Amino acid sequence: MIKRTLIICSLVLLVSCSTYNSIDSFYNAHKEDDHVTAVRVPRFMLSLIGGISPEMKSLIGTTKDLRYMSFPSTTAAKTEFLNKQMNGITGNSFIEVYRKNDELKRNVVSIREKRNAVKEILIYNNNNQNASFLYFNGDFDPVKVRQMAQNEEFQKLGEGLINQYQGGSLPPGINPREEKK
Repeated sequence: MIKRTLIICSLVLLVSCSTYNSIDSFYNAHKEDDHVTAVRVPRFMLSLIGGISPEMKSLIGTTKDLRYMSFPSTTAAKTEFLNKQMNGITGNSFIEVYRKNDELKRNVVSIREKRNAVKEILIYNNNNQNASFLYFNGDFDPVKVRQMAQNEEFQKLGEGLINQYQGGSLPPGINPREEKK
């Protein structure tokens, strides 16, 4: 009886830890934080973002979920905390295709593959002042993803995404939300 209880408790603990280390959990945990900008792009708006560049248009065409979040990272403790959380998310299930570390500063592009296609792309940047992540879910060409990571095109996409939302090019009645506590 004690063995069975220990096994059940271990499974519950394992499941609860694994669900914490996901994009959904991270997004939901931080979207209400102070000074956070959180954008989750609905499918019907993905075509607008495709107008940033021809490369983005071909990438966005297969995207099912697109999220962007930026938040302050002004203290060493906050920067280290966010870096550890992102490392926990990417952990063993993502493959890093690009990483640049400069003390606590981070620039990481990670992917999750299934067979010959990239299914998820996660871009994380932290410059000790601001941190951001850009997340894609869809079907992507691995060669193109690696090429875009090396050419730093994902950074341009994050900036372009925010400019698109702030530039007023959204359909009437849809406003970007800056989430605050």
